Amino acid sequence: MDPVRTYFRNIWLALSSIAIGMRITMKHLFVPSVTVQYPDVKLKLPERARNRLYVNIDDCIGCDQCSMACPVDCITIETIKSTPDQDLGVTSTGHKKRLHVPKFDIDIAKCCYCGLCVYPCPTECIVMTDVYEFSEFDRNNLIYNFSVMTPAEVETARVKAKKAEEEAAAKKAAAAAAPKPAPPASPPPVPPTEPT
Repeated sequence: MDPVRTYFRNIWLALSSIAIGMRITMKHLFVPSVTVQYPDVKLKLPERARNRLYVNIDDCIGCDQCSMACPVDCITIETIKSTPDQDLGVTSTGHKKRLHVPKFDIDIAKCCYCGLCVYPCPTECIVMTDVYEFSEFDRNNLIYNFSVMTPAEVETARVKAKKAEEEAAAKKAAAAAAPKPAPPASPPPVPPTEPT
């Protein structure tokens, strides 16, 4: 092939390639942007998005099912049994509350947002919220405490529960130590009669 012809052909290919690239660039120059300015503008979350957990402690019966279902053990629950004379009320779903819940902590730093703790809850008190912005500089700030009992209330409940337990143990010991009535005497054996 002629070198002059090759030279001009290469110039034509370079210019046409630049023109194609510039056409694509100019086309995108006039297309409106799709970028969201995140802190100011937020996208709408899907309906079933899994984000931070929330516990309605007034509905919690302390059953510990959410803690047992959690694969990473990020839920810590402590309960104190109420005495028979205490009425803790009922939940919004109608379940009777029988346990005090002095501690209900969720370590969000451990949570994997799987939602497995939400489904077994019989009172539906633990739910996933739409809050997803909760960054912290200190990990200890990611442990959320949902209990509303004061230390004085916790101590009072523990003392009452211990006293009720001791009374029940004393009754059981007294019942075991009480003399049992003697079984009734069996009638004397009847001698066999001779056949006639």
